[in-house]
Amino acid sequence: MKRERDDSEQSRESMRDINEFIRALPCWKGSVEIAIHPGGITNQNFLVQDQNEKFFARVGEDLPVHGVMRCNEVAASRAACAVGLAPEVIYSAPGVLVMNFIRGRTLSSKDVKREETLRKILSLIGRCHRDMPAHIRGSANLFWVFQVLRNYAATLRDDDNRLAAQLPRLMEIADRLEDAVGTIQLVFGHNDLLAANFIDDEDRLWLIDWDYAGFNSPLFDLANLASNNGLTAKQEDWMLEIYFDRRPDDGLRRAYNAMKCASLLREGLWSLVSETHSTIDF
Repeated sequence: MKRERDDSEQSRESMRDINEFIRALPCWKGSVEIAIHPGGITNQNFLVQDQNEKFFARVGEDLPVHGVMRCNEVAASRAACAVGLAPEVIYSAPGVLVMNFIRGRTLSSKDVKREETLRKILSLIGRCHRDMPAHIRGSANLFWVFQVLRNYAATLRDDDNRLAAQLPRLMEIADRLEDAVGTIQLVFGHNDLLAANFIDDEDRLWLIDWDYAGFNSPLFDLANLASNNGLTAKQEDWMLEIYFDRRPDDGLRRAYNAMKCASLLREGLWSLVSETHSTIDF
C-alpha cells in the first residue's frame, strides 16, 4: 500500500510540475485554465483555455527508442498546417507543442471503413505525400519500417526480453518482406494512421499527431491505415486503385501485402519495447 501511495503522490507532483510548466509558456495572453485531455501514447495532452480561445498542448520528450524526435514532429506539424492538413502551431519549445484546438470528434475504425470517409482520408494522405516536402524546414526523418524493426529487435535483445528467442525468426521474416517490397517511390508519410489521428469537425477532416512522420514508401501509410482499421481485401483493392489511379496488379499487391505484414510486425515489437521503456500508462 505504501508503494501505491508513493506512486500516486509522485504522479500528482509530476502533474503539478507540468501544469506550472504550461502556465509559464510565453504564448498566453493571460491566466490560463488547464485540463488533461485523454489520449496520448508518446506524450501527455492538455486542453488550455486562454481567455476566449482554446488550445491543445502536447508535452513530451524525445523517445529515441521509438525514433520519436520532437524537432521532427514540430517541423512536420508546421508543414501539415501549411498544406491545410493539421491545425496551426502556435508555439513550440523543447518538450512542448501548442496548437489551435479543433472542435470535433476523432474517428473510429468503423468510420474509416465507410467509403465516403475513406475517400476523404485518401485525399489527405495523397496531399501529405505530395505536398508536404516543399514545406518541411530543416532535416527530415526517414521512417523505414524495416530499419525500425531491426532497431526494436536489438533493443529487445539488449533488454533480455521474454520473447528474445523468437527474434531471429521474426527478423528473417522481416528480411523477406523487405525484399518483397522491392524498389519504392519516396514520399513524405504520416506513418501512424490510427483512426483516432483523424478529427471530423463536421466540415472537413484533420490529420493530427505527427510523431512518426518522415520520408517513406506510400505503401506504408496505406498498409498501416488498412491494418489499423480492419479494411477488407475488397476495400484494400479499392484503396490502391483510388490512390494509384490504376487497377492494382499482382506486383503492387505483393509489395503492399509485404508492407502490411511489416506494419503489423512493427506494432507488435513496438508494444514489447514500450512495456519496458514507456513512462506513460496507456
